[in-house]
Amino acid sequence: MRIDGPWFKDEQGRTLLLRGVNLGGSSKVPYPDGATHVRQGFYDHRPVSFVGRPFPLAEADEHLARLRAWGFTFLRLVITWEAIEHAGPGLYDQDYLDYLYEVVRRAGEHGLELFIDPHQDAWSRMSGGDGAPGWTFEAVGLDVTRFSDTGAAIVHAIHGDPLPSMIWPTNYNKLAAATLFTLFFGGHDFAPRTRIDGEPAQEFLQRHYLNAIKQVVRRLKGLPHVVGYDTMNEPSPGYIGWPDLNTHGGLLCLGESPTPFQAMLLGAGFPQQVEVWHMGLTGLRRRGWRLVNPGGARAWQEGHECIWRENGVWDLAGDGTPCLLRPDHFARVGDRAVDFVHDYLRPFLHRFAAEVRAVDPEAILFLEAPPRQLPPHWDPTAVPNVVHAAHWYDGLTLITKRFFPFLGLDFDTNRFILGRKRVQRSFAAQLARLKAQARERMGGIPTFIGEFGIPFDLQGGRAYRNGDFSLQAQAMDRSFRALEANLLSGTLWNYTADNDNCRGDQWNGEDLSIFSRDQQTDPDDINSGGRALEAVVRPYARKVAGEPLEMSFDYRRRIFQFTFRHDPAVQAPTEIFVPRLHYPDGGQVWVSDGEYERDEAAQVLLYRHSLDREVHRLSLCRRQG
Repeated sequence: MRIDGPWFKDEQGRTLLLRGVNLGGSSKVPYPDGATHVRQGFYDHRPVSFVGRPFPLAEADEHLARLRAWGFTFLRLVITWEAIEHAGPGLYDQDYLDYLYEVVRRAGEHGLELFIDPHQDAWSRMSGGDGAPGWTFEAVGLDVTRFSDTGAAIVHAIHGDPLPSMIWPTNYNKLAAATLFTLFFGGHDFAPRTRIDGEPAQEFLQRHYLNAIKQVVRRLKGLPHVVGYDTMNEPSPGYIGWPDLNTHGGLLCLGESPTPFQAMLLGAGFPQQVEVWHMGLTGLRRRGWRLVNPGGARAWQEGHECIWRENGVWDLAGDGTPCLLRPDHFARVGDRAVDFVHDYLRPFLHRFAAEVRAVDPEAILFLEAPPRQLPPHWDPTAVPNVVHAAHWYDGLTLITKRFFPFLGLDFDTNRFILGRKRVQRSFAAQLARLKAQARERMGGIPTFIGEFGIPFDLQGGRAYRNGDFSLQAQAMDRSFRALEANLLSGTLWNYTADNDNCRGDQWNGEDLSIFSRDQQTDPDDINSGGRALEAVVRPYARKVAGEPLEMSFDYRRRIFQFTFRHDPAVQAPTEIFVPRLHYPDGGQVWVSDGEYERDEAAQVLLYRHSLDREVHRLSLCRRQG
């Protein structure tokens, strides 16, 4: 696989449209009993193991064969920094690296290409997400056992059931995650007094992260189906760029929402009345206030002071009253206004590229920016072979876990959209904006949608009781159609091998897996266990002898249409995936010219266009009669 302008190309010059999944949702937690609701042993984070994520090796061929049969050829393989280096700084889990190599090797045997995703959400499991080892908090003086009492994080295992839906992203704004992200990306500027074993905090954290990822790169180098590496899933600025520490902001206000200054004071043992926010159909609304940390617990280890106090952000007045000294501490450096993406993320991305390519010079790099922020300006001639790896979701469905056929939300404009056709056009337009970002800011590199998908526990999990996943199919189809309208490649979030109807993907109450053991009634049927497969498993142009122009699929009528402009230099045929699920008899094919042949076993149609016209069309439908 290689990059050619805005497209992925194969060795024969064909344009690739990549379809795949994130594998898998439960790779965020240790195996076998690390699901986020499990409290026992939660704080004992060093001796854990991720061997068995995304699945035990005994199940590997089952799951990989299923994904290939469903037409997927590409994986975003989820790993975490914690999985590699959980035992302590510089202590790498060789058993996990061996296991990971074997999973990756077997994926290649099943014809699957992949890239590695060093995943994180809200920094770490200890701060209500996943990603970084627990010892990263200890290294800067934080005590993970006190995060719940001090409001430094809301953690499923400590909060208990039910964890409020979509509450976990609020951890990005809370003390624990925001502090570590700020140190990771901007410690030199915003916490110059904070050092770890004599080393600046930013350098310590970035060095360990990069060295951990390089352990994986070294182990997988030479496997030809490993095409590259994501830089970091959904990086967060932490407090960097926050204009006033007395104001709310960040990714999402929901539940108890302290301002950054309140979060610092809570961590230092000062009780605070904080705002409480609620999500309704009309959006976010403040419901009132709540006293947090009434017992005056501290989030810092004994003998450690709040690092933001040590770095002059706040202090105590003579009467012991906390005073905010620098409300704009994270918004300006000297006379310069801070731009997180330009000043802090982009240098990290350059460093990541240099470090990874020192080990694997051919690796494609999938660059991520924070959600709902523009990506950095990029010069692909200076650092080539890169991809704009954006994420996009049907936001209203994701947050409310309800499907409204006539209602959608545009997160970029915070506007609701009414009407089926308008919603579909809006979704396509939202993805078109992501493509435009790569064209206008990043030198015309490809855009790849690393995550999209829908929650399957819609309407309170009704489908688990009545077996009717038609609403999920409708919701999933809307997202796929938006990708198809923009001729984008992407990987669904997600496929979780141990998903169940009770705990979903085993992480923070999320349930987005397209497979579940609880829907598997016939282990001998490769489709059994699949959810909303009529929308998930769909025909698409996999390899195109030229430039794709239009592609669409109507899953109800089972009509697929595709148009492309051929490249005279390409001799190989165009390859269309024709799923047996929709076309058990191969379907009825119409082509504008040329000839085609079927490979029923591979569920593929090979189309060889003629040379007497530039643009070619193909359609596929059910056989009549």
